[in-house]
Amino acid sequence: MVIFDGTRTIAFLGKTTRLQNRRFIDLTYRYPELQQLNRNIKAKEAILDGEIIVFQNGLSNFYKLQEREHQTKKFKINLLSEQMPAVYVAFDLLYLNGKKLVTQPLIKRRELLSKTVKEDERILVSQYIFEYGKSYFKEAKKRGLEGIMAKQIGSPYLIGMRSRYWLKIKNLKTLDCVIAGYTKGEGWRTKYFGALVLGCYYRGKLTYIGRVGTGLNVSEFELITPQFEKLKTKDCPFSEKPRFPSDIEVTWIKPELVCEVKFMNLSRDLKLRAPSFIRLRNDKWPKDCELEI
Repeated sequence: MVIFDGTRTIAFLGKTTRLQNRRFIDLTYRYPELQQLNRNIKAKEAILDGEIIVFQNGLSNFYKLQEREHQTKKFKINLLSEQMPAVYVAFDLLYLNGKKLVTQPLIKRRELLSKTVKEDERILVSQYIFEYGKSYFKEAKKRGLEGIMAKQIGSPYLIGMRSRYWLKIKNLKTLDCVIAGYTKGEGWRTKYFGALVLGCYYRGKLTYIGRVGTGLNVSEFELITPQFEKLKTKDCPFSEKPRFPSDIEVTWIKPELVCEVKFMNLSRDLKLRAPSFIRLRNDKWPKDCELEI
């Protein structure tokens, strides 16, 4: 069982290579080792859907990928491309030689994908299984993994839309949340922050769902804190301003950052119980952070 934990990326391949995440941010410059993917297609042009992954000891390592994602200096980008090279894992084909394929059934797109992509150490085509979904999920659960993706073989590709055709079947309870602010840190966290103030969109409004301060390591504090500076605002981004104890100092930020958390359950008043930080999600729009009850 191979688990892919990376950044969802659309690859535009033709005379050149362009890599774009779901927030339409061009990632190409960050991955020099992937800039020749256009040579790996048996076609004049193609658009692929997939994920950028960094593997370590045969397993995907999201934290290594996250380190890659936040580099802006060319020297460091080139250095990390050699120390921790990325792989593009393709799982869908949207366009091929002037023809849109999004209305074609998934199984047909997958067949064309396998015929179009020449695999090597920089690009792979994800594998899939038929019929044994329950057994596959049990194995994922036994290994403590987040879950599996289940897709109808006849499904179209719905751009920018959620549907029942593709389901993420989760083992752990996780949620993508908007970071709306942060509390003042104490002790070694003084130069960083204490906890992240989280929200989700519920019935069309950004709603406070709790704070998370556990699950972060020092490198994540160092990664996240500088991003707050340009986002600070005096205005509370929630539709209804939450009340905090008098000893908690909150700084609001513009609701532009997304993080993923795991939690025990959701209380009746829509607050996360025992939340723990998993990672930043630079590939998610804040508006996608919806609370589904």
